[in-house]
Amino acid sequence: MELTIENIEVEVAHQAIVKNVTLKVPDKQTVGLIGANGSGKSTLLKSIYRSISPTKGTIFLDDLNVLKSPTKEVAKHLGVVGQFNELNFDLTVEQMVLLGRTPHKKMMESDNLYDHQRVQEALLRTNLMNYKNRSFISLSGGEKQRVILARTIAQEPQVMILDEPTNHLDIRYQLEILTAVKDLNITTFVALHDLELTASYCDYIYALKDGELIAQGRPEEVLTESLITDIFQVKCQIYENPITKKLGFHYSI
Repeated sequence: MELTIENIEVEVAHQAIVKNVTLKVPDKQTVGLIGANGSGKSTLLKSIYRSISPTKGTIFLDDLNVLKSPTKEVAKHLGVVGQFNELNFDLTVEQMVLLGRTPHKKMMESDNLYDHQRVQEALLRTNLMNYKNRSFISLSGGEKQRVILARTIAQEPQVMILDEPTNHLDIRYQLEILTAVKDLNITTFVALHDLELTASYCDYIYALKDGELIAQGRPEEVLTESLITDIFQVKCQIYENPITKKLGFHYSI
């Protein structure tokens, strides 16, 4: 399923945060979104999954008009892993992941064997089987992030939006999370602040600055020393990582 965003604009308190953004995430590709804090990355992603209403533009999942379709219908196809995952009530990890099946259920419909199989698979993919009876609110920030990803995997979306999914995670779980997402072989649009992870996992990258797209292309085309300096206001040297054979970065102020 292809995600298409055309001429999206978002205003918050009468201030333009996202300015006429058009982009495409092809079927079963992983596309990255980079930019400094305050560049509009999270706002753009929130407009896609309708946490914020854009003031202009259209968003489609293939032929499904995201902005004009019922929320439940969109949720059958679009899954989201956000940055903030706090709850005012408590569930076990397994119960949290089971919530991912909600878009596929009718009113008052009970969970069935298929639902529980998808939950167990999601727990395995995210290395959470030993946590399934734990209280969600007792978990660390990184553990909660993994649970939210498991919930989204259980949802079986064809398109996944991830907003800084590796925040709060140590190196091992950063790699495990992104590998798990990549192995799903679905359309993925992900905002990342770690450029090495972006270069390693993304097929294509869009760069955002002050709410506008300023570059796009394959990682080696977009992640240049001049562009990184322009976006992040740091000096940068780029080299080939001898282990991964991907781009590596050295920064200085």
